[in-house]
Amino acid sequence: MEQFLQQLVNGLAIGSIYALIALGYTMVYGIIQLINFAHGDVLMIGAFIGYFATTTFHLGFVPALILAMAACALLGVIIERVAYRPLRNSPRITLLITAIGVSLVLEYTMVRLVGPGVRAYPPLTGFLDGAFTIGGVNIKNIQIVIVGVSVTLMLLLQFVVKGTSTGKAMRAVSQDPEAARLMGISVDKTISLTFAIGSALAGAAGVLLGVYYNSIQPLMGISYGLKAFVAAVFGGIGLIPGALVGGYAIGLLETLVKGSGFSMFSDGVVYAVLIIVLIVRPTGLMGKNVREKV
Repeated sequence: MEQFLQQLVNGLAIGSIYALIALGYTMVYGIIQLINFAHGDVLMIGAFIGYFATTTFHLGFVPALILAMAACALLGVIIERVAYRPLRNSPRITLLITAIGVSLVLEYTMVRLVGPGVRAYPPLTGFLDGAFTIGGVNIKNIQIVIVGVSVTLMLLLQFVVKGTSTGKAMRAVSQDPEAARLMGISVDKTISLTFAIGSALAGAAGVLLGVYYNSIQPLMGISYGLKAFVAAVFGGIGLIPGALVGGYAIGLLETLVKGSGFSMFSDGVVYAVLIIVLIVRPTGLMGKNVREKV
């Protein structure tokens, strides 16, 4: 039982990070029906910004996190403006190929700039390095911080989407861009803002991953990006609650499989469960079937 509870704690920590990344996927898809495969590489860049902020400029965890989020938000806006906006009315396959191209550009630009090797975040100090035990379950302070930061960002996102005029504009563009434009909403500005928010969340997730696992490298976005995409599809792509449910479900499932001694098969189990869920519910756990007019 203690072993199960220990893996549950570990799964909540990594699941929080997956949920943050999945939110970026699902927000962009909900607005313009684009699967932004460059999203995982924005996370990677956020991880490196946090790394250099802490090692070169000797910033603390919070300033490094804020810097990574701001830089990734700007990067997301630039990617949308340069790569996606000119192709917005093109076939979806064109946008998908462009997203893969942007992903490769980001990856190998970073390989060129920082090298292909693994970089280690500075060792945790102070409160972040602490831990305590409850009922035989070891809980690290960094795990509490990761869950706390992730939940706080998710609540802020929920407030923005549900309680602000910006959120209303985002929902309007998601439902009908042309009608939103006729109502005076700037569709381009709203889409750019969506990319900025999603990319900022990815930047935060990159720093949290670097601090938690203490290692980053330029191709890390491929693995974490795919898992977060699986989480978004698992919960229901395009739905914010679905991204949250999917992120925690994938994090817990992966951790439980690894804790059972099958680390080599953890990714395979995750994808197998996704296939089963999509066979039973093609729209994901929280998705709804929608009839399209023809």
